[in-house]
Amino acid sequence: MAQVVATRLIHGAFAANTGSGSVAEKLRPSSGFEAKVLALTEKRSRAGGVRISAAITAGRSARAEPHVVPVSPEDVPKAEEQNQYLQGIPQLGDTSVSVWSKPTVRRKTKIVCTIGPSTNTKEMIWKLAEEGMNVARLNMSHGDHASHQKVIDLVKEYNAQAQNNVIAIMLDTKASLFFCMLLLPFCALQKLLDVFTLGPEVRSGDLPQPITLEAGQEFTFTIQRGVGTADTVSVNYDDFVNDVDVGDMLLVDGGMMSLKVKSKTAESVKCGVVDGGELKSRRHLNVQGKSATLPSITEKDWDDIKFGVDNKVDFYAVSFVKDAAVVHELKNYLNDAGADIHVIVKIESADSIPNLDSIITASDGAMVARGDLGAELPIEEVPLLQEEIIRICRSMGKAVIVATNMLESMIVHPTPTRAEVSDIAIAVKEGSDAVMLSGETANGKFPLKAVKVMHTVSLRTEATIVGPQAPPNLGQAFKNHMSEMFAFHATMMSNTLGTSIVVFTRTGFMAILLSHYRPSGTIFAFTNDKRVQQRLALYQGVCPIHMEFSADAEETFANSLTLLKKQGMVKEGEQVALVQSGRQPIWRFQSTHNIQVRQV
Repeated sequence: MAQVVATRLIHGAFAANTGSGSVAEKLRPSSGFEAKVLALTEKRSRAGGVRISAAITAGRSARAEPHVVPVSPEDVPKAEEQNQYLQGIPQLGDTSVSVWSKPTVRRKTKIVCTIGPSTNTKEMIWKLAEEGMNVARLNMSHGDHASHQKVIDLVKEYNAQAQNNVIAIMLDTKASLFFCMLLLPFCALQKLLDVFTLGPEVRSGDLPQPITLEAGQEFTFTIQRGVGTADTVSVNYDDFVNDVDVGDMLLVDGGMMSLKVKSKTAESVKCGVVDGGELKSRRHLNVQGKSATLPSITEKDWDDIKFGVDNKVDFYAVSFVKDAAVVHELKNYLNDAGADIHVIVKIESADSIPNLDSIITASDGAMVARGDLGAELPIEEVPLLQEEIIRICRSMGKAVIVATNMLESMIVHPTPTRAEVSDIAIAVKEGSDAVMLSGETANGKFPLKAVKVMHTVSLRTEATIVGPQAPPNLGQAFKNHMSEMFAFHATMMSNTLGTSIVVFTRTGFMAILLSHYRPSGTIFAFTNDKRVQQRLALYQGVCPIHMEFSADAEETFANSLTLLKKQGMVKEGEQVALVQSGRQPIWRFQSTHNIQVRQV
């Protein structure tokens, strides 16, 4: 299992040798970052004693041991026990130590995997889950309901037999997608439209072979149906001509190829190829700086949404959301249908940027879809927008996913670029709940290796994050609710004592609230609702566990700790912070909230 449970950060330390002329002395760095770290370590060692860091956590010097003088022989075991306890407390305020620290064994940042031809078998879904997949994403711009039904059934089969892991299901509605249809007969085009008309994106149709575009070549897009030659291709979107102007730049696959609009007629747009390449099947086509004037949800999408309702998926990811009205419309439909499905808005349109606050407020979370966002806006704005979207989501208590091109090179190569590794680390450090793989797992050559890379990079990066990560204005999202105060103090207690948190929830509310405060320990969220268990799989730091609740609180507490111990998630003698709070009281009065520290 990629996600073996642990509850504490174990910090590494430098082993120094003070003898003159030793190998360590010869290799000692004379300047730079390493020298500063080593000097700081030695300074603390000379000071000795036990150091208590910043107001919320206890820490210790990298080499200094706490000195306890026993008053009798019987106190010797107590002294050793105290030493071990102090050594086990994570030091959250020391960046110099955390840079070299060992990672936690349980990863907190979740991984979303897009399922496609490379991974849509039982064997591959099982292996993806073992490597670290937390959410299975179904891209409705590819495949049909029958193929997606097969994947949903396989994920549910895995969830039914897995002991300490669960996979959520995300359905990605691509809205009113339009294609440029190349070299296909009209009847074949109609068949394609029946399957793929989803999402306000321009895509090329299926091609018997790629078309090579050379720089300086003229190429034409037409709204006439059935045209597919070496220099002209159909677009099945009648307003395409009205959406572009002379001088606009058309980008294929977010900029892999580019064409500049030279002229247009009532039915066609003539372009000059700026950056050439191979135009393959079903490629994205964007107008830089503009969004298509299409609805975010079409009639075809409503069929897909109904398909998701019937299959009880956990999340909808809605493409090209331009305002909050689309989110309200979808949520009203779900409420009327009695569906408990959360809505994730994909921020990938220039039109959505002015309305970010209202869009995210209306939703349950957001996805930073950097591909189309970088095509519609200057590319240098994308990392700044990513940071801003994460900040807004964190302040509002919403889930946030960073997606697109995270390990793009691993579609064809077994190892990532170093820039891709840094990209994952930045998303983790900025506070995203999840990072996402698209083509890497859908049709890549190395889907399992891609998940493993994302797992190990996230795990290693999390070990360097020190101190509480909760944004200062998070309380505004949950104001006037007592649970927020208890989530905050449970987090502080967990960080100070180095414990995990155990919470019982029927709706997932308290577990999600705790997740946004980012405690250092794992959040073990027990729920008696399997749908809630699956949904919690998306949230940072939450380990969702299904367990039927007893009418007796103490019996349920004992059963939960026994289960955690049996599955190796906690050890005997370990302390955990048990939280009783939330919107729906369980074994308590509505006005009663409490935090307990219990020993396993």
